[in-house]
Amino acid sequence: MKEGNYPKTWSILSEKSKSIIIDDVYKATGKAGASYTKEAIDKDFAIGGVLSVSYWTKYIENFDPDLVLEQSKWEMGKIERNRTEIIIHHKKAGKPAILKMFREGGVWKVGLEETFRTSRR
Repeated sequence: MKEGNYPKTWSILSEKSKSIIIDDVYKATGKAGASYTKEAIDKDFAIGGVLSVSYWTKYIENFDPDLVLEQSKWEMGKIERNRTEIIIHHKKAGKPAILKMFREGGVWKVGLEETFRTSRR
Protein backbone atom coordinates (compact mmCIF):
# COMPACT_ATOMS: atom_id res chain seq x y z
CA MET A 1 0.00 0.00 0.00
CA LYS A 2 2.72 2.43 1.03
CA GLU A 3 4.62 1.79 -2.22
CA GLY A 4 1.52 2.21 -4.37
CA ASN A 5 1.43 -1.44 -5.39
CA TYR A 6 -2.33 -1.65 -5.13
CA PRO A 7 -2.77 -4.97 -6.98
CA LYS A 8 -0.40 -6.58 -4.44
CA THR A 9 -2.28 -4.87 -1.60
CA TRP A 10 -5.54 -6.28 -2.95
CA SER A 11 -4.09 -9.78 -3.31
CA ILE A 12 -3.15 -10.04 0.38
CA LEU A 13 -6.47 -8.88 1.80
CA SER A 14 -8.97 -11.26 3.37
CA GLU A 15 -12.14 -12.02 1.45
CA LYS A 16 -14.15 -10.18 4.10
CA SER A 17 -12.00 -7.05 3.74
CA LYS A 18 -12.38 -7.18 -0.03
CA SER A 19 -16.14 -7.62 0.26
CA ILE A 20 -16.45 -4.63 2.60
CA ILE A 21 -14.35 -2.43 0.31
CA ILE A 22 -16.26 -3.53 -2.79
CA ASP A 23 -19.57 -2.77 -1.08
CA ASP A 24 -18.33 0.66 0.02
CA VAL A 25 -17.09 1.55 -3.47
CA TYR A 26 -20.25 0.18 -5.07
CA LYS A 27 -22.43 2.40 -2.87
CA ALA A 28 -20.22 5.46 -3.36
CA THR A 29 -20.06 5.14 -7.14
CA GLY A 30 -23.81 4.57 -7.29
CA LYS A 31 -24.44 7.75 -5.31
CA ALA A 32 -22.12 9.57 -7.70
CA GLY A 33 -24.19 8.39 -10.65
CA ALA A 34 -21.76 5.77 -11.97
CA SER A 35 -22.87 2.25 -12.73
CA TYR A 36 -20.25 -0.31 -11.79
CA THR A 37 -21.00 -3.90 -10.93
CA LYS A 38 -19.35 -5.40 -7.88
CA GLU A 39 -17.47 -7.75 -10.20
CA ALA A 40 -16.11 -4.79 -12.19
CA ILE A 41 -14.97 -3.11 -8.97
CA ASP A 42 -13.19 -6.30 -7.88
CA LYS A 43 -11.42 -6.54 -11.26
CA ASP A 44 -10.43 -2.86 -11.10
CA PHE A 45 -8.85 -3.37 -7.67
CA ALA A 46 -7.08 -6.54 -8.84
CA ILE A 47 -5.32 -4.64 -11.65
CA GLY A 48 -4.82 -1.33 -9.86
CA GLY A 49 -7.31 0.54 -12.01
CA VAL A 50 -8.75 4.01 -11.58
CA LEU A 51 -11.17 3.05 -8.79
CA SER A 52 -8.39 1.28 -6.92
CA VAL A 53 -5.95 4.18 -7.18
CA SER A 54 -8.63 6.65 -6.09
CA TYR A 55 -9.66 4.49 -3.13
CA TRP A 56 -6.15 3.74 -1.84
CA THR A 57 -4.98 7.33 -2.31
CA LYS A 58 -7.85 8.50 -0.12
CA TYR A 59 -7.30 5.64 2.33
CA ILE A 60 -3.67 6.61 2.84
CA GLU A 61 -4.71 10.22 3.51
CA ASN A 62 -6.53 8.88 6.59
CA PHE A 63 -4.27 5.96 7.53
CA ASP A 64 -0.52 6.41 7.62
CA PRO A 65 1.15 3.03 6.99
CA ASP A 66 4.35 4.30 8.65
CA LEU A 67 2.54 4.39 11.98
CA VAL A 68 2.24 0.62 11.76
CA LEU A 69 5.32 -0.28 9.75
CA GLU A 70 8.01 1.97 11.17
CA GLN A 71 6.73 3.49 14.41
CA SER A 72 5.32 0.42 16.11
CA LYS A 73 6.52 -2.71 17.85
CA TRP A 74 5.02 -6.00 16.68
CA GLU A 75 4.52 -9.20 18.65
CA MET A 76 2.57 -12.38 18.09
CA GLY A 77 -0.78 -12.70 19.76
CA LYS A 78 -3.24 -15.56 19.69
CA ILE A 79 -2.38 -18.24 17.13
CA GLU A 80 -4.97 -20.67 15.82
CA ARG A 81 -5.04 -22.93 12.81
CA ASN A 82 -6.81 -20.55 10.42
CA ARG A 83 -6.52 -17.23 12.20
CA THR A 84 -3.94 -15.39 14.19
CA GLU A 85 -3.40 -12.01 15.73
CA ILE A 86 -0.41 -9.69 15.63
CA ILE A 87 -0.26 -7.14 18.43
CA ILE A 88 0.92 -3.76 17.22
CA HIS A 89 2.05 -1.25 19.85
CA HIS A 90 2.46 2.28 18.53
CA LYS A 91 4.79 4.33 20.68
CA LYS A 92 2.15 7.03 21.34
CA ALA A 93 -0.96 4.84 21.58
CA GLY A 94 -2.52 3.89 24.88
CA LYS A 95 -3.84 0.59 23.57
CA PRO A 96 -2.36 -1.73 20.95
CA ALA A 97 -4.03 -2.55 17.65
CA ILE A 98 -4.71 -6.22 17.07
CA LEU A 99 -4.02 -7.07 13.43
CA LYS A 100 -6.24 -9.97 12.41
CA MET A 101 -4.87 -12.49 9.94
CA PHE A 102 -6.82 -15.30 8.28
CA ARG A 103 -5.68 -18.40 6.42
CA GLU A 104 -7.67 -18.59 3.21
CA GLY A 105 -6.86 -21.22 0.62
CA GLY A 106 -3.70 -22.11 2.52
CA VAL A 107 -2.39 -18.52 2.40
CA TRP A 108 -2.35 -15.95 5.20
CA LYS A 109 -4.41 -12.86 4.38
CA VAL A 110 -4.62 -9.51 6.14
CA GLY A 111 -7.90 -8.60 7.79
CA LEU A 112 -7.49 -4.89 7.06
CA GLU A 113 -11.13 -3.97 7.51
CA GLU A 114 -11.61 -6.47 10.33
CA THR A 115 -8.75 -4.75 12.17
CA PHE A 116 -8.85 -1.05 11.33
CA ARG A 117 -12.40 -0.31 10.25
CA THR A 118 -13.94 2.27 12.51
CA SER A 119 -17.54 2.34 13.59
CA ARG A 120 -18.21 5.00 10.96
CA ARG A 121 -20.54 2.71 9.03
